[in-house]
Amino acid sequence: MTDWLPSLNALRAFEALARHLSYQAAAAELSVTPAAVKQLVTKLEAAVGAPLVRREGRALALTARGRAGQEDLVAAMAHMAAAVRKMRRPREDRRLIATVESSFATMWLVPKLAAFRAAHPSVSVLIDSSTEIVDLARSEADIAIRYGVPAERELVAKRLFDDRVFPVCSPTLAAGPPPLRHLDDLKAVPLIHFDLSQVAWATATQKWFLWKNWLAHLGAKQVASDDGLYFNDYGQAVQAAIAGQGVVLASGPILREEIAAGLLVRPFAEEIALDIGYDVMTTRQAAERPEVAAFIAWILETAAENRPSHRAGDDVPPPRGDGDRGSL
Repeated sequence: MTDWLPSLNALRAFEALARHLSYQAAAAELSVTPAAVKQLVTKLEAAVGAPLVRREGRALALTARGRAGQEDLVAAMAHMAAAVRKMRRPREDRRLIATVESSFATMWLVPKLAAFRAAHPSVSVLIDSSTEIVDLARSEADIAIRYGVPAERELVAKRLFDDRVFPVCSPTLAAGPPPLRHLDDLKAVPLIHFDLSQVAWATATQKWFLWKNWLAHLGAKQVASDDGLYFNDYGQAVQAAIAGQGVVLASGPILREEIAAGLLVRPFAEEIALDIGYDVMTTRQAAERPEVAAFIAWILETAAENRPSHRAGDDVPPPRGDGDRGSL
């Protein structure tokens, strides 16, 4: 019944090439050489009797025949990957893997995991901390928690919370001397920078975590926004702020507990409310597994409980500016 199909390797090679439109990138994903990818795609073209890829200058593009088969091939490869994962995982093994950006894992998720384990003692959770955007359809990961990354069409995504970005520092630094009362007072204290250049999602979300953008949006033009301390780990940047070494831009939902505990304070009312935030994502196949569904239900409930309150006196005035909500 299947002897009419081209080889699976040829189909895999074309599917990877169609997504990346690069022989190098497809080869890296498949752990073969670019020449091998090209040879397999050529064999597939011979089998179907039509060209599937063409050159447009230095770039690659799919032909009409190539585009006609791409979507179904992507779905087919995802289904096969899911089938293999099910066969590898014993029925009694209720383990799930969550790929999470490291600072979110360290500062928000890990301290709360004990509650999930208490409610679901038979489920093992592996937290894979990474700055890479993992392809859930093709990896061992069951769940991803992402910041500012749009969900692929085939994924199920739920918003945990929107982000709000504002300066925080230790109570001692805020009290001074000099005391921090207005944004221009920042010129007298060190700024702590989170270097996003090595973070996979940074190109879409870094705008409001750069001091120069944040300050310019709110009209603080007298502050030297490039001076200060630099960290490529957000957790380290926050620890430096707690230790009184400077002022850092806070991701509001992530540092809510540090602020509530008095380890950090908001010296200014100004903030930028973003229309991006933290999302939990999974594939439709994984969402049907009881342990995955239980974890997603738990993290949504936990996120709801940890959103900033909006009772009178608990919130701060809206930021100065032109009404821009920080859309990227």
